[in-house]
Amino acid sequence: MRKKSPTLSLFKLLLGLFCLSRKHPVLMLIVLGLGLGSYGYEVKIARPALLYQGAPQSLDAKNIDTWFRILRNRGFILGYSDLRGNPLWVEYALIPAAENTPPLKRPNHFETDWRSINRVSHESYQKSGYDRGHMAPNYAMSHLYGREGQADSFLMTNITPQKSKLNQQLWQRLEEEEIKHFAKLFGKVWVITGPVFSGTVERLSSDLTVEIPDAFYKIYMTEAAPNKPPIALAFLIPQTVNGKEPLAQFVTNIDSIEAQTGIDFFTELDDRMESHVEAAIEPLPWDLQTVSKLPSHH
Repeated sequence: MRKKSPTLSLFKLLLGLFCLSRKHPVLMLIVLGLGLGSYGYEVKIARPALLYQGAPQSLDAKNIDTWFRILRNRGFILGYSDLRGNPLWVEYALIPAAENTPPLKRPNHFETDWRSINRVSHESYQKSGYDRGHMAPNYAMSHLYGREGQADSFLMTNITPQKSKLNQQLWQRLEEEEIKHFAKLFGKVWVITGPVFSGTVERLSSDLTVEIPDAFYKIYMTEAAPNKPPIALAFLIPQTVNGKEPLAQFVTNIDSIEAQTGIDFFTELDDRMESHVEAAIEPLPWDLQTVSKLPSHH
């Protein structure tokens, strides 16, 4: 049975106090204080801990296709579009998982997120021809954050339509190497991932609230240190892959991904550093060739 979200419990508590406080001005002030305190904690402490160099932002505030609401989960954070029925970006940090970490049994059902307006469900994808593709991966979330992290990764706000050859082969390979290879190489790596939409809008036949992406991106970034700028590696992978291509085939830069998604990443990074890092294509420091053609471990 899924545990109740602490955010939901707090919301219910504040709602109950608000109803009681309507006839008691002093209690009303207490409720307002609690509400402001909760909001301050969320925006100033909880969210920044899950973000590297600021939250992603829309490049064009007037473009409703790039509007999103920020939802915080155990181990990851995301920008969800109720209009598109997709997370537009999902961010999480990776460190090497302990070798003796026991695997958790994979849930057999995805859960509707109580925070979503469109109420996308497990059944929304049935007979659609698309897999339920994780953005924050089950493997990493379960190994680093336990059952709570795994459960949150199975919320439908973390899911987007992926063709099976992408989801079960190439995407899975990349998810494995990011924690088993990239994270070990640098000790800690930040990841931002999400869908790319272009051309004609296409939606799931089984649920018209869910738009089908044309491609997916993953951005990896190391943390900056004194006299050591961050290093980035980015991938742009179309839905049409056969699943056996080398990972190196899909390397791109962050500038290209920003142009195609309409989203600005790493908004608080020093401007000159940001310009260099986001324009660069540097797979060599990531030792990509070592894992580019490896088959899935599963």
